[in-house]
Amino acid sequence: MSRKLPQGDYPNKDFCEFLLELAEYEKNVSRNIYKYRAYRKAAETLAHHPTRIKNGEEAKKLDGIGSKIAKKIDEFLETGKLRKLEKIRANDDNKAIAELTKVSGIGPAAAKKFVDEGIRNIEDLRENEHKLNKHQKIGLKYLEEFQQSIPRAEMEKMEKKVKKEIMRLDDKYVVTVCGSYRRGAPKSGDVDVLLTHTDFTSKSKQENNYLKAVTDRLEECKFITDIIHQGKTKSTAVCQLKSKDEDQLHRRIDIRFIPHDQYYCGVLYFTGSDLFNQDMRAKALAEGFTLNEYTIRPVGSTGVPGEPLPVTCERDIFEYINYPYKKPEERNS
Repeated sequence: MSRKLPQGDYPNKDFCEFLLELAEYEKNVSRNIYKYRAYRKAAETLAHHPTRIKNGEEAKKLDGIGSKIAKKIDEFLETGKLRKLEKIRANDDNKAIAELTKVSGIGPAAAKKFVDEGIRNIEDLRENEHKLNKHQKIGLKYLEEFQQSIPRAEMEKMEKKVKKEIMRLDDKYVVTVCGSYRRGAPKSGDVDVLLTHTDFTSKSKQENNYLKAVTDRLEECKFITDIIHQGKTKSTAVCQLKSKDEDQLHRRIDIRFIPHDQYYCGVLYFTGSDLFNQDMRAKALAEGFTLNEYTIRPVGSTGVPGEPLPVTCERDIFEYINYPYKKPEERNS
């Protein structure tokens, strides 16, 4: 599930843009996930800072911004550019890898392999489609559509459609559309659906076909047009809203199935934001608990987590760690 920065203008947008470009380089070319996360975290922090940062020293006072990023902010303020980025942009292989990884299903390793084979852009990919796997072919087919943001009004219609079809299938399902949409964002990158069934828990012994039944249903009603991956706990697909007047663009949809006793920890986690999740985990640890996307558990004097605590809604998690409840739209920072 993608974690997007705010849409539109905000005081430190130019800093965020160069940090995100550096992050993509570290992920796709250098494949340094530590640096990628550091740049992403700094960008998210600056995106939600309400006033314009005047210099690196001021930036260093914010969470997730150290001296190296502060120096880059100073350099950008003084010159309007970054030497490191200029060097990255001038390298043809870097540009080719960045271009190819725009396609869903093409990660850094696959992009590097294609570049080594002389495939350097989207046109080259189209001419060598026989070399692509199923996911990559679908990603290439819908590349331009996947790059378009999804307006909130369309997200609301998709949420209504998905819930209606799933409830027709079985009203014991519970469905939540998470991500930035649940936090009130005006636009989304894709559709993140969390699913559970009241009859299925982490201790259930029966075969879990709940997710497959849902994707089958959404295919039957023509909402899902392509299946990229179908597993027991996660399905990645392509969906499209159809109407009498005009069909919408094809969108990427992820549907995750979570046991009912773990569902609300999952809802909290996949709603985000990343920074909010970090704050919740830190607060939980300070209060003697360990929190992740599955469970909240007390940590004993030996440091070993105990049995998962019962969670029937998100509010339970906040109450366990003695933290005032925040509505989803208050979790953007």
